[in-house]
Amino acid sequence: MTLPAEAYAILEGRHSDPFHYLGLHPEGDRSVVRAFLPHASQVEAIDDNGHRAELSRLHDAGLFEGSLPREVGAYRLRANYGDNVVELHDPYRFPPVLTDFDLYLLGEGRHQELYDKLGAHPMTMEGVHGVAFVVFAPNAKRVSVVGDFNFWDNRPHAMRVRGNGYWEIFIPGVAIGSRYKFDISGPHGEPLPLKADPIAFQAEIRPNTASIVFDERTLSPKLRAPPQANALGSPISIYEVHLGSWRRKNGNEWLTYRELAETLPKYVREMGFTHVELLPVSEHPFDGSWGYQPTGLFAPTSRFGPPEDFAALIEACHAEGLAVLLDWVPGHFPDDRHGLGHFDGTALYEHANPLQGRHLDWGTLIYNYGRTEVTNFLISNALFWLERYGVDGLRVDAVASMLYLDYSRPAGGWIPNKYGGRENLEAIAFLRRFNTEVFGKFPHATTAAEESTAWPQVSRPVEFGGLGFGYKWNMGWMHDTLNYISKDPIHRKYHHDQILFGLHYAFSENFILPLSHDEVVHGKRSILGRMPGDDWQRFANLRAYYAFMFAHPGKKLLFMGSEFGQHREWDHDHSLDWHLLDQTSHRGVQALVRDLNHLYRSLPALHELDSDPAGFEWIITNDADRNVFAWVRKGNAPRERCLVVVNFSPNVYQDYPVRVPFPGRWREVFNSDSAHYGGTNVGNIGGRETLEGLVPHLSLTIPPLAAVYLVPDGD
Repeated sequence: MTLPAEAYAILEGRHSDPFHYLGLHPEGDRSVVRAFLPHASQVEAIDDNGHRAELSRLHDAGLFEGSLPREVGAYRLRANYGDNVVELHDPYRFPPVLTDFDLYLLGEGRHQELYDKLGAHPMTMEGVHGVAFVVFAPNAKRVSVVGDFNFWDNRPHAMRVRGNGYWEIFIPGVAIGSRYKFDISGPHGEPLPLKADPIAFQAEIRPNTASIVFDERTLSPKLRAPPQANALGSPISIYEVHLGSWRRKNGNEWLTYRELAETLPKYVREMGFTHVELLPVSEHPFDGSWGYQPTGLFAPTSRFGPPEDFAALIEACHAEGLAVLLDWVPGHFPDDRHGLGHFDGTALYEHANPLQGRHLDWGTLIYNYGRTEVTNFLISNALFWLERYGVDGLRVDAVASMLYLDYSRPAGGWIPNKYGGRENLEAIAFLRRFNTEVFGKFPHATTAAEESTAWPQVSRPVEFGGLGFGYKWNMGWMHDTLNYISKDPIHRKYHHDQILFGLHYAFSENFILPLSHDEVVHGKRSILGRMPGDDWQRFANLRAYYAFMFAHPGKKLLFMGSEFGQHREWDHDHSLDWHLLDQTSHRGVQALVRDLNHLYRSLPALHELDSDPAGFEWIITNDADRNVFAWVRKGNAPRERCLVVVNFSPNVYQDYPVRVPFPGRWREVFNSDSAHYGGTNVGNIGGRETLEGLVPHLSLTIPPLAAVYLVPDGD
């Protein structure tokens, strides 16, 4: 029998619309049924009225054809595979998955709930249970779904293409938990490596790379953080966590999401933090990337359990009153063969030109922010974490690398924008749209930018020319102050400006003061490890530095382990050194951080005007010889004031005069030199009365390598 060209296209796996040939097709007074079932020896069709039709074998590869009455609707196939008889629904008899409106929104790049349509979605279609698969691959010649349900054979489930390259198929009988990938032929028919689903909601644990069918619509967060948790006037103290190395069990095994849910939120709440920030949880192949090279943006990593267990961890944080931030990575992605790189045989998600499309520092690919479908993919992903898991904000990684076309590139190694400049205009537009969409749909959420340059108005509204972020990491403050505190006190007077300089720009953005994971790796030493002197001086310096940080304008962020003064650098392959808490000095640092958090939250002067110059006043700036600084933090109410005096020298200063805003008794509410924290107990127990004079002032005892906070009595 001579077969039409369409039949050979089916047999050879190169038909872009197999539904045109396979399935049920009216022809005259009959309906022709064609089925492609490799390895089947015999096939018959049975309609809902009981009509049966033996399908003739058209080709030994497994192509069958037969006819049913013209009025037939639904039908089933019964196939013989050796001695086994299997009854199944023909995937090529079902209607399209995407609606015309879906295709319109996708074409416009405005499908906010793209994740509800693309990917793998368990559903019931025409009374039949199965999974709808949809993937974007506009330059592919053919796409098919392969998985556990078809023995990873690329022939039975070829997809049809609709709209601007959206391939789809509903496969009956596929169950939640099934593994799958996409088998794609490139624009010239060339076979590509099997690709994981870009919108997969669950993935295999590395080194395996298949996607796993999961129903994301079952995720429905019941609890949220307090509505004002992210507000500018609220206290925000963030505990940054890498889930794989916070704690471990049984020698060196990861804790699961469920086990973390039982311990982590309670610890963070008891320590007084307001927020938990998780290093990227999106699926990633390489542990050593810490999640910053993700391949599955919609899937929480399977290292610690399935998606519903990750949802339970978020719920547990909310139950403790904590807000949850996720590190989000829209700046780059790895070129692993199963991932987004060269997805349909072309540079689909990335730029084709490596001068635009590849990061030299990280060996990763850069998203093409000028492509509608790519920005829709990324923005939908951001909204997905907020909607489906109920997270409270996203911290965007490596924003500086997105903003500049010449970021970390040599002269001549980059392509200017259309005006000849170095600004990435498409990335700027993307970030502004991202923030607009997030705040528009989730007004109580927030976003934070890791942006290390002088780019203006990062955390200012889009309508006023800003990028629209809620907050910006203050990298300058971090670098300057860590450099200062690492000096021996005798040399600090020559670096006095490194403490002062940050206040020149402290209110130009809504800042977060970050002592993050990046500051305790790659030979930088731990925060404690940067402190000079003997053991007493090192711990005293650390306590004074943390006290300085918590009294400085800006929200706070501290990476795990730093809260108890871990000695060694962070190692993602091992647990934190919790055994150090057996030592008094480390317990003292932990107690200090706990008390600072609670004081920061309870004193309006320390947080209400964090991003407003009206909330800060220098008192002492010029005592470089004695390494002393003093300032007043202010709240909204007239008597909400906190005097902060920091001594970065190892000397005790008696009868040190410090002016204050108004007379009366000032009560010492915090002293980092307290014996409770491991200090020498020098200070102003009970506080001090102001002395007579033209200007109210206190005569204070300033402890060595320490900070003291005083507030007006009666408050």
